[in-house]
Amino acid sequence: MSSPCYLCQRCTNCCRWPGLVRINEKEVREIAAFLGCSEYEFVQQYTALRPDRRGLMLLNHPDDSCIFLKGRDCSIQKVKPQQCRDFPNGWNFPGWREVCEAIEILEEDEAHSA
Repeated sequence: MSSPCYLCQRCTNCCRWPGLVRINEKEVREIAAFLGCSEYEFVQQYTALRPDRRGLMLLNHPDDSCIFLKGRDCSIQKVKPQQCRDFPNGWNFPGWREVCEAIEILEEDEAHSA
């Protein structure tokens, strides 16, 4: 029997959870290109230095939701950071099942549906 895997339903609840989204240089390039701005403009407008000073993070709205969350949609879905793509299978936070609407599936099922 395979371990459970979760299929995202794009509920965006994880995008509203307080925390930080780390981004790397490659993601800066990809998101800036997607938005049609320079990397410098992107960094100045949409990022901040992480508290540990080891890189950049995306800014949040005053309510702690992601700066790229528009209603119930990610405005950079096609180029969203790896950290976002990895949730909840690659990482998650305490209590995530209480807010996340991802559907539990067996990895075998996911392979058959592709």
